[in-house]
Amino acid sequence: MTGTDPASRASPEKPSRLRGLWSRLGSTPDERDAADLRSTSERLGVVPLAEALDRRRVTVHGSIRSVTLRPWVGAPALEAELYDGTGSVTMVWLGRRRLSGIDCGRTLTATGLIAQHEGRRVIYNPRYELDPAVAG
Repeated sequence: MTGTDPASRASPEKPSRLRGLWSRLGSTPDERDAADLRSTSERLGVVPLAEALDRRRVTVHGSIRSVTLRPWVGAPALEAELYDGTGSVTMVWLGRRRLSGIDCGRTLTATGLIAQHEGRRVIYNPRYELDPAVAG
């Protein structure tokens, strides 16, 4: 026994499973969730929010962090913050008080035009597809 960390003996070109386990064990739950969201987005072939350009139609995938009902010019608007592990965008459904399946913690894929409103990134009335709910 040499006393060295088994993860340090793995080749630098090819991360070992043990190295991946060590890095996941040393990270916070939020970091693991972000990494999982990034890998799912990559697998689905969607645009990471950090790379999405304003005034472009994009398809993004992520998890809903918050849902808020807010008045917009006298009409209701449902807002949901979508986080994909690289950034976030606020999805806004004008004239809606509730949408089935739009709840905190739910993952989905959304398509729409990214814009700026009052210094934050938004997608108005996006099309979305919910990921299957995970029983927990």
